[in-house]
Amino acid sequence: MLENNPRIAGDAVIVDEAILSRRSVRAFLPDMVDDDTIRALLAVAARAPSGTNMQPWKVYVTKGESKQRISDAILNSGIRAEKADWDEYRYYPTQFFEPYLTRRRANGFGLYGALGIGRREVDKMRAQHDRNFVFFDAPVGMIFTIDRRLNQGSWIDYGMFLQNIMVAARGRGLHTCPQAAFAPYHRQIRPVLDIPDEEIVVCGMAVGYEDTSKPENAFRTDRVPLEEWVTFSE
Repeated sequence: MLENNPRIAGDAVIVDEAILSRRSVRAFLPDMVDDDTIRALLAVAARAPSGTNMQPWKVYVTKGESKQRISDAILNSGIRAEKADWDEYRYYPTQFFEPYLTRRRANGFGLYGALGIGRREVDKMRAQHDRNFVFFDAPVGMIFTIDRRLNQGSWIDYGMFLQNIMVAARGRGLHTCPQAAFAPYHRQIRPVLDIPDEEIVVCGMAVGYEDTSKPENAFRTDRVPLEEWVTFSE
């Protein structure tokens, strides 16, 4: 089909490149992203499908002082990430099991290896994890929430909305990092952004221009071959 329609083939290349070049960037340049670009990203992302067009997303865009206040509130809370209470929802299983345990370890070892952090250098690992809370120095930080009365279907819709933001960002030369790490710190974030109690903090996201000089941005994750997770039937 693509071979017979050059326009469709060209569109496929553009879309595929946006998807394939999307990755979690963990070091950003200080270069600011203007509000019009952020509005455009969110407007495009809002075309994500949602059951009965409920559009369950709500976004708090932070820059400058408000972003710094979020960082300060979390980092000065005295609550280490490993002790943070996931009391609103749980992102990971209580106990990891295969094949997910192996994949998780490969990701962690790969990232820390790129940074030159050894497996027993716990303090350095914690310091790197804490960089989540400064949005990896990105100029724009987003906090996403959902009404707690909504059900699992709306969370599926939310994932498609988040992916749309990240793909649309690539089309504008921007990078992102989705960050579930913010979720257990909702008590620190709520007063900064005036988030009402009926909203659950889903995650954060760093948005900006990649700092290609940083070693953590040279790290690439792999993907499992289709044969391990796809079944075709006729």
